[in-house]
Amino acid sequence: MITAIDTNVLVDILEPDPVHGNTSLTLLKQAMNEGSVVVCEVVWAEVATAYDEEMSEVLDALTQAGIRFMPMNEEAAVKSAHCWRIYRRKGGKERRIAADFLIGGHALVQCDRLLTRDNGFYREYFKPLSLLTGR
Repeated sequence: MITAIDTNVLVDILEPDPVHGNTSLTLLKQAMNEGSVVVCEVVWAEVATAYDEEMSEVLDALTQAGIRFMPMNEEAAVKSAHCWRIYRRKGGKERRIAADFLIGGHALVQCDRLLTRDNGFYREYFKPLSLLTGR
């Protein structure tokens, strides 16, 4: 079982978020017990940006914890673009950015599921994607 992790879950754990931190950590441990845990370049970049001063320490800590970097392939990028196009045709505004779709496309094509807090969005635009959420 390969589980991709969304940025919001990692930030919940790293902060730690008082509302979502414990649930995110519990779900991450579950995912690690059930197989491998990966992040695509979008999540890696978003986490690195959020922790600018401590960037190398945070990325090293994630690697030490067993979270692997798995770059996106061409099929995942194309699937991401397809889902983003559907979103825009439905009248989607700037609230959703390309990064959200790239994370979903990567998880859908290259992984077995996505660990996220944003289940409504991914359920709507990446219907076949299995989600691991606290909800």
